[in-house]
This record gives sequence, structure tokens and C-alpha cells, in this order.
Amino acid sequence: GSGQISGNFTFQSATDLALLLRSGALPAPLNIIEERTVGPDLGQDSINAGIISLCIGFALVIIFMIYKYKVFGFIANITLIVNLFFLIGILTLFGATLTLPGIAGIILTVGMAVDANVLIFERIKEELREEKNNIIAFDSGYVKSKTAIIDANVTTLIAAIILFLMGSGPVKGFSVTLAVGIFTTLFSVYFIARLLTSFYVVKNKEKPKLI
Repeated sequence: GSGQISGNFTFQSATDLALLLRSGALPAPLNIIEERTVGPDLGQDSINAGIISLCIGFALVIIFMIYKYKVFGFIANITLIVNLFFLIGILTLFGATLTLPGIAGIILTVGMAVDANVLIFERIKEELREEKNNIIAFDSGYVKSKTAIIDANVTTLIAAIILFLMGSGPVKGFSVTLAVGIFTTLFSVYFIARLLTSFYVVKNKEKPKLI
């Protein structure tokens, strides 16, 4: 189509008007009457629900570990809290944003940390049935359970790397959280938890029922 604007225009004013029409923007004042920020309510509700689920699950895990393993369970809970601080601290250091997939990765990390401690404690129980020396049974429990724990975490780490390389944004957030959680879990279990439990074992090396 075509159009025509009539008027008493100079060459310069006609050129400027033609340029404005072609660019699609006419000069008009912009006055800010009201300014507000609208948050993603649905997404925020999902994140809040995920945080609540994490807290409830964490509380149940703490109760179970203390009930099942007494002092060892208490030490495992301390280690679990330290593990979460490490994980969140590292994610914060790299500027990661807390998302729903990220919360899922944290929950999975908690589960893997508890699973590692349960494997170790159950192995120590088995060693105590055959070995009367508490210190030897304690060391054997950690050594003999290490292979299964390392294999499980390495397998999960490989899966997390594949998800990061082939996934989209939310999936990458989950995989990063999971990968970092694997390293913090292994460090917490084999350095912090072992150190604290070894102090307890040495102090109670003659105790009939260690765990």
C-alpha cells in the first residue's frame, strides 16, 4: 500500500518525518505514573514448598539416625549439617541461584550422605560381631565399606556430568548441585565423620556395645 501526507514541509522536516515513520517511533513524552515489581508467585511457591520438604525430611533423618545409632547417629547428623553448609557455601561462592531443581539436588545429596553413613555403621556392627577390639572393628568397617560408597558416588557423578553436558538450564542446575554435593559428602564422611567417631571409639575402646 501507499500513503501521502500533505502539508507545508521543508525538505529537512519531510526527511525527518519519513525517517520517523520508517523506524516506527514517533516522539512522545514518557511519564512514569507507577512502578511495581511482580514476582514469579507460582515459582516462588514451588521453591518454598521444596524448602519445607527439605526441612521436614532433614528433621526425620536426624531423628532416625539418633534413634538407630545413638552417639554414632548424633555424629552423623553433625556431619550432615556441616555437609549442607559446605554445599550451600560453595554454590553461593560461584553465584548459583536457588531453584527447584537445585533443591532437588540438595535433597538427593542429603540422602546419599545418610546412605554412606548407614553403610559404614552397619559394616562396623558386622565387624564387631567377629572382632572384640573396638578400634580394629571400627577401622575395618570404614575400609571395607569404602569400595561400595566410592563406586556409588562415582557412578552418580558420571550421570551428573552427562546431565550437565546434554541438559537444559534447570537440568544443569540440578547436575551442578548434585556434583558439588558428591564431593562435599565424601569429604564430610571420610574426614569429618571419621575423625569425630574415631575420638569416640578411642575413648570407649573397652565399651561392650560400641554401636
